[in-house]
Amino acid sequence: MEHIKLYREETVGERERRRVVQGPMRPEDLDKLTLHPQLDAFRRPAEQHAALVEIAGLPEGRIIAAVEGDTVVGYVTFHYPDEYERWSEGKMDDLIELGAIEVANDYRGEGLSKKLLEIAFAGGQLDNAIVFTTEYYWHWDLESTRLSVWDYRKMMEDLMKNVDMVWFATDDPEICSHPANCLMVRVGRHVPQDSVEDFDRLRFRQRFMY
Repeated sequence: MEHIKLYREETVGERERRRVVQGPMRPEDLDKLTLHPQLDAFRRPAEQHAALVEIAGLPEGRIIAAVEGDTVVGYVTFHYPDEYERWSEGKMDDLIELGAIEVANDYRGEGLSKKLLEIAFAGGQLDNAIVFTTEYYWHWDLESTRLSVWDYRKMMEDLMKNVDMVWFATDDPEICSHPANCLMVRVGRHVPQDSVEDFDRLRFRQRFMY
């Protein structure tokens, strides 16, 4: 599969509230930036920064970042599934995971998450891939947002629907461990039927379910 990366950037806000949403980022450009200290949902900021630079250097990897000055205030990651997850078992070269999307607390409510996703999919650059994300309630910032688990789930679904990602059923035990968890998927318009069928086999190990 050809990994198409079409760099784009857009400005959100004006003057002192100006953010540049850009990507896919080159690792050398991302390395020159720092991560906002509030970007700590998955790792400490310094460790997460190193992980983002590494992902940006992968053939299939892509990082879209929201930047203020020389500080990353939000990002979204795309890469192949982890080798220990069921999603890697099919060894599909056109199955890409949207691994994380995070915006610093002080910058939420500005539409940055939506813009990060729009730029990631702009120009049809992921139309030859199945893109999926696994939403687990224990990763959600319920405390800061003061949303219920179901309101947060709806917020995430609505966000993903902006780029045509929709809910897909699965018998994956981790997703099924809580009813708020979900699998969101976008099947690109150039994905062959064989790949769709391979993905269905990954979604369900109990064959009678599909």
